[in-house]
Amino acid sequence: MTVYRDKGVVLRTQKLGEADRIITLLTREHGRIKAVAKGVRRTKSRWGARLEPTSHVDLQLYAGKSLDIVTQAVGLDNYADQLTEDYQRWTVASALLEAAERFTSHEHEPALQQYLLLVGALKALASESYDPSLILDAYLLRSLAVAGYAPSLTACSVCEKEGPHRFFSLVGGGSVCMNCKPSAAPTPQPETLELMSALLTGDWASAMESEQRNRREASGLIAAYLQFHLERDLRSLPLVERV
Repeated sequence: MTVYRDKGVVLRTQKLGEADRIITLLTREHGRIKAVAKGVRRTKSRWGARLEPTSHVDLQLYAGKSLDIVTQAVGLDNYADQLTEDYQRWTVASALLEAAERFTSHEHEPALQQYLLLVGALKALASESYDPSLILDAYLLRSLAVAGYAPSLTACSVCEKEGPHRFFSLVGGGSVCMNCKPSAAPTPQPETLELMSALLTGDWASAMESEQRNRREASGLIAAYLQFHLERDLRSLPLVERV
């Protein structure tokens, strides 16, 4: 019987039987895993509250035939305490968790960068470091980059002609010049592409100085770009409250 330890973030939970739960986690060393937490739905459970969505935990598990089994859980950060107090931040957190699961499609495949991105985003969201919408958009852009889908925001993504360019292509991979643009390509404002570049590179000073109209436009482009590459919507994204 293989026993192992790892740190992870709870992405979602499902009821199992009368007292158990199936916990989906994104872990530091083992990627996305599903594990059974036995007895956590009982009122006398000592560590059931540590295995709720957004919780950051240190776990001991043993590998089962179909699902791993959680044998110990030590709470590191319970972000839900801060996030559930505010609707916008909680819906953003829900979108972060769903996106993290979509970006890690294969179980037990290490995904350290995705794990670090998620922990950093939740920490920033809980501490109210930046605007929640900007945290979400920065996380989505960086996750796309880690997955190999970073949008070009200056040079043309097709012919590599130096920009900035007026057009943005979901199919083409970001900014495109006049000669390479597909039909009906969006024409975002230059400030919107600058904001997206700032979010991708971590230039928070510039991002926080952006105007609301550019934030809204950037959010729309990022959502469409994400949908194109994931080939499906995030169900929680329409629920996010954009201010």
